[in-house]
Amino acid sequence: MKTWPMVRQLSFYFPEYRVIRATQIAVPLMPLLALLAASSQLYIHGWAFLPQAITIALFFISLPIQGLLWLGWRARHPLPLTLLDWCDQLTTKLTSMGIQCRPLGPRACYLDMALILKSAFERLDEHYWEEL
Repeated sequence: MKTWPMVRQLSFYFPEYRVIRATQIAVPLMPLLALLAASSQLYIHGWAFLPQAITIALFFISLPIQGLLWLGWRARHPLPLTLLDWCDQLTTKLTSMGIQCRPLGPRACYLDMALILKSAFERLDEHYWEEL
């Protein structure tokens, strides 16, 4: 989650920004909501509804885990050709500026793109990103 650049301009093109933000909010919040939902279920309906309360609590706890699993799957997912070409152009621009970055190969994935984007956002001026 710390590799992807948390820049609002990328949220229009990639869902990772929104998933990372939602997961960052859900990690500390969902255990509290799980406890609240399970305890209120038990308080209102009694101990006879213990299986339902456990199910609701497990559902709330699983939400941030689903976000983390999706981010891990997406990080290893291969890049489409259009993004691969765009990342190659970005790598060429960074290299021409004297910034050392690894060129992408044919098996590049979203994690490789995230590393290039992070270094690009740290070093390129905002005029370049407004052209997007």
